[in-house]
Amino acid sequence: MRFDTVPTPPAVRDRPRDPRGYPVPAVTPWEDGEPRFALTDHARSADCARMRLCAVCGTPMPPGSVWRVVGAAESAAIADALAAGRPYRNLAPTTEGPGHRACMLYASMVCPYLARPNARRGTAAPQPDGAAGRAVRGAARGATGAVAAFGAYEYAVTATQVLFRFLDVVEFLPHDTSDVHLDELRAELAGRGQRR
Repeated sequence: MRFDTVPTPPAVRDRPRDPRGYPVPAVTPWEDGEPRFALTDHARSADCARMRLCAVCGTPMPPGSVWRVVGAAESAAIADALAAGRPYRNLAPTTEGPGHRACMLYASMVCPYLARPNARRGTAAPQPDGAAGRAVRGAARGATGAVAAFGAYEYAVTATQVLFRFLDVVEFLPHDTSDVHLDELRAELAGRGQRR
């Protein structure tokens, strides 16, 4: 699916764009006038955590649930916990911050890495350390992904990273290819999103 055919949340529409036309997420750093999509800006991510701002559009999130896009391993862990009737909590912190439901549905379809199981992370950025080190450059996303909602999140701002942990799954929308979320995104933008 072409990114420019995906309905765009209003706050994302106002984001700066890269030369190809892709909107640049709020936590993406810029270097020499170019966004570095494979990296996360420490100060912007810290602001998002502390002020409850969406990592995609950079605008405030209301109280309540937060969403994020999860990859194959976390998607499988959530699915297993839900199937067994157990609570899920990502005990391993991530550098990926939360966002609005519409923004995460949108990101799941527009970000080339998140959208398809055979997509690979870029190799141009330096390999990160710590929790972000699990995001191996050149690695494929994996068979499944999901847009998941959590009742709450915790964060820690260190000297070099902002780390997040998410609690209480309240919505789980798995996908192989994320274009299956297109109708859900349209409904969300129209104010008719279906919460599960």
